[in-house]
Amino acid sequence: MKKRRLLQSGKLVSEIGLGCMSFAGFYGPTDEKEAHNTLNTALDYGIDFLDTANIYGMGVSETMIGNYIKNNGNPFVIATKASISRDPETNERTFDNSSQHLETELNKSLERLGVDNVDLFYIHRRDPRIPIEDVMETLLKFKKDGKIGGIGFSEISPSSLRRASEVGLVDAIQSEYSLWTRSAELGLIQTCQELEVSFIPFSPLGRGVFSTTPPDPSTFGKLDFRKNNPRFLQPNFNENLNLLAPFKQLCAELGVSPSTMAIAWTLKQGEHMLPIPGTRSRNHLIELALGSEFELTEEISDQIDHLLPIGWAHGERYSDDQWVGIEKFC
Repeated sequence: MKKRRLLQSGKLVSEIGLGCMSFAGFYGPTDEKEAHNTLNTALDYGIDFLDTANIYGMGVSETMIGNYIKNNGNPFVIATKASISRDPETNERTFDNSSQHLETELNKSLERLGVDNVDLFYIHRRDPRIPIEDVMETLLKFKKDGKIGGIGFSEISPSSLRRASEVGLVDAIQSEYSLWTRSAELGLIQTCQELEVSFIPFSPLGRGVFSTTPPDPSTFGKLDFRKNNPRFLQPNFNENLNLLAPFKQLCAELGVSPSTMAIAWTLKQGEHMLPIPGTRSRNHLIELALGSEFELTEEISDQIDHLLPIGWAHGERYSDDQWVGIEKFC
């Protein structure tokens, strides 16, 4: 597994990370044994970068990782996030970027993970009540105190990134990016490259549509993120599967899985890209790791662009409720 720079300090990680949201059941039921088997497989294939958050299962994902570390030591570079809260009765999301809230949540994350510090700490969603400059001051304090190694933001705009960078070094920006979600090309990817900020694409497999066997919306559980997502609702879903068919045929002709190709394509978009696909399957994780080895030539890239041009997907990437807290930009 090749390495890429994650932090402005020069810290290197596997160029493919592992998103651990699925450890908390967001894409179907799982358990700690399955999660730990996935972590073992990741290490077998040189994947040492984990991405989690306090809200993934209200601490479940972090706890599973922490229990692994307790039994095996910590061979990982870990990123986690805070600022989202959920009302236990209404399940409504709120966002809090205050120093007190972030420090409280960071301390809880460190306790669940069983570590003294995390390598990267993200603001999961922006709180419009608090200037991003003030949030940066809070994060810089955490860094000075030795609780975090690097600073990140999730789903912010290029202009917000520039404002934050005027206060201090931002190490990483996380946003959805894949062959069917390319809005980050409208300035965010370029701004990250200019400021030497790592860009961390989440959902690089389109939440499963780039798997060899596509997901079946009829099987989505109550907690499944895709259940009310426009791209997985009809008639959008069938339209998307039909448009994906030629791409998957190309992959078959080249003897590579669609998942491997999707990861290889993402890596090809810039040296500052570190995709974090999520999976609980050993075989699927192996397919993802192969994305680091597959040689994506210009000829193949051109074929992909022809089959899946920018904007090909039917339906928005989020529902109205899912859009809340995300900074849109153009």
